[in-house]
Amino acid sequence: MRRTERLFQIIQILRSRRAPVTGRALADELEISLRTLYRDMAELAAQRVPVRGEAGTGYILDAGYDMPPLMLTADELEAAALGAAWVAAQGDPSLARGARDLVAKISSAIPPELRPIILDAGLRPVSFKPRIHETFEGENLRSAIRDGVKLAIVYKDGEGRRSARVVWPLFIAYMDEVRIIVAWCETRQDFRHFRTDRVQSLDRLEEVYPERRSRLISKWKAQQMKSGYGRPSS
Repeated sequence: MRRTERLFQIIQILRSRRAPVTGRALADELEISLRTLYRDMAELAAQRVPVRGEAGTGYILDAGYDMPPLMLTADELEAAALGAAWVAAQGDPSLARGARDLVAKISSAIPPELRPIILDAGLRPVSFKPRIHETFEGENLRSAIRDGVKLAIVYKDGEGRRSARVVWPLFIAYMDEVRIIVAWCETRQDFRHFRTDRVQSLDRLEEVYPERRSRLISKWKAQQMKSGYGRPSS
């Protein structure tokens, strides 16, 4: 474990404990010597982390202290890099740009010694399947989901039949070979699943649907439990 990661881990341990933690207990949990621990505690004090050491009692972190938002460990950075790389490869163009921008922002904000973890990550998603092609801008769909507004779509089913629908989009399911819009369909008065590559057009209506999205998702989950996972709508 690198020293920077270890310092983060010490803070996390102290944050999770209400009572003081002895130096020996900290050293044992981190699998380091007491001498190394004392050096780490001195470094935290030099960085003005409000850790207090009480003789015969242990160390305690002052209440209310919080770490800066980008104090990340190597595992957290690798998770972020892997997730961003997957989104960049599988997401729609605007979401892929967002993933690349996220990596750039994280790499500029973390300490220099941690940058190789995210810029030259040892974890990479690999897929030999062709990219999913969609005829609409993905941001329009995602913003409609965030805002809880209705969509007017034209959908072509697996047999080539087209239909116009008004739907309440709940979330996008990212599967191995397809992406699915899970939505309430006003035409069918039921939940339906629409493959994004079969959506011929998609228009935001700016009309907020009348039920909370979280409640609709709960109803969808209950329906799936009864009937099994649904297939794309026809």
